Amino acid sequence: MRDVVAHAEAPRGSLQHYFPGGKDQLIAEAVTWAGGYAARRVARVAAKIEDPTPGKLFAAMAGQWRDEFTAQGYDAGCPLVATVADVAATSDDLREAVGKAFDGWQRPVAATLEEYGVPVARSASLAVLMLSALEGAIVLARAHQDVAPLDTVVAELRPLLDGAVSTVD
Repeated sequence: MRDVVAHAEAPRGSLQHYFPGGKDQLIAEAVTWAGGYAARRVARVAAKIEDPTPGKLFAAMAGQWRDEFTAQGYDAGCPLVATVADVAATSDDLREAVGKAFDGWQRPVAATLEEYGVPVARSASLAVLMLSALEGAIVLARAHQDVAPLDTVVAELRPLLDGAVSTVD
């Protein structure tokens, strides 16, 4: 908490004013922001895809992490996963905040899949699969200091995702 105050160059008392719930409130608000950011990224990524398909959406989502790791190194990771790993087991409020953030990220992925022709009945479950595979690949890429896990999940899931598009009009 002292580091946050120092970084903000704010008086120490302001932290208690803005975050009366202390560290847990600060983390919960950061997780909420991160979930919203991830959700907004889905729309930005989808808007850039030519001839969009579910597989291209997933490749673009993984590509953002690939680009970040190759340009900046492997220090960054998903704050949602970090929060779950570090504190969610000891705080129901933080676990709930992370769950809501993941839900908020999953919804636009599912909606985009529907826009691409994936039936409503499959879009939510495929969004869970995409986020789970992406998060796992991020963790493995960081552990191995190698983007290969990202490339692997894209190569393996692309045919499955693209095969989910309904051809019935």
